[in-house]
Amino acid sequence: MQTAVEHSPVSGHEHWTHKGDVKLFLWHKPAPGGARNGTVLFVHGSSMGSQPTFDLHVPDRPDSSVMDWFARRGFDTWCLDNEGYGRSNKSRPINYDISNGADDLETATAYVLAQSDAKQLLVYGISSGALKAALFAERHPERVARLALDAFVWTGKGSPTLEERRKRLPEFLTKNRRPIDRAFVRSIFTRDHPGTADEATISAFADAIVALDDSVPTGTYVDMCSKLPLVDPARITAPTIVMRGEFDGIAGIDDLIEFFKRLPNPDKQFAVMAGISHASFQQKNFLTAYHILHAFFSLPEPVYRG
Repeated sequence: MQTAVEHSPVSGHEHWTHKGDVKLFLWHKPAPGGARNGTVLFVHGSSMGSQPTFDLHVPDRPDSSVMDWFARRGFDTWCLDNEGYGRSNKSRPINYDISNGADDLETATAYVLAQSDAKQLLVYGISSGALKAALFAERHPERVARLALDAFVWTGKGSPTLEERRKRLPEFLTKNRRPIDRAFVRSIFTRDHPGTADEATISAFADAIVALDDSVPTGTYVDMCSKLPLVDPARITAPTIVMRGEFDGIAGIDDLIEFFKRLPNPDKQFAVMAGISHASFQQKNFLTAYHILHAFFSLPEPVYRG
């Protein structure tokens, strides 16, 4: 049974920080009754900014905003637009690759920690955002309480989406940005297993994305097509969950299992999400992803480790 707080309205607040001369946008939705369960940072993927992914609102689809859902359950929630996306700065003549995104997380987490009482953060990344989050966790383990990697890819083995995308690698190498439109957003939901998302959500998601961007960086595509692996699981010491949609064409399951086996912290989980393809929070079964993530982020610390 939900409490009154879990029905409370959740207000959002924009924040800005700087990575050198680069201005980065952050969006904050605090818990209505006060943060009591931790501070979450959500990290977006290759083809959209943060608010469309994590603070989406769809008519007649309650809880479309994962930030609202977690905030109502006592989590302080944040997301950021990586450099080159959304409302963050897009002026540098670079392709904004995975490493640059991890640099953004270094800046953003320092800002979030300074704004809150949190000592460490609960970090969730999806797709290339999961790669950024994992690389950041390698670089700054002291800032990560728990790490969630959704639609993640390690070596790329067994990924039909990446196999198809590599055909366009020569094109991606020639430019720093690639165009996106509503048709492209729709293709995210049809390339793996059509039917996993409803039309109203796809439409609202596309509207929110193209309102912010008509092009996005090529760097994450170049990295995922030609430079994997980008992270070393043996160096990720935080408790980690690997979340994989049943129909996800990015994340080859054998590839992920090999990654999972090499994670050194025994506080780890591997979750397969039934009926979900790539964009977990925009799927018909989005509440599956929410509940899996909530359970992992709310786990108590082990009292015995052997």
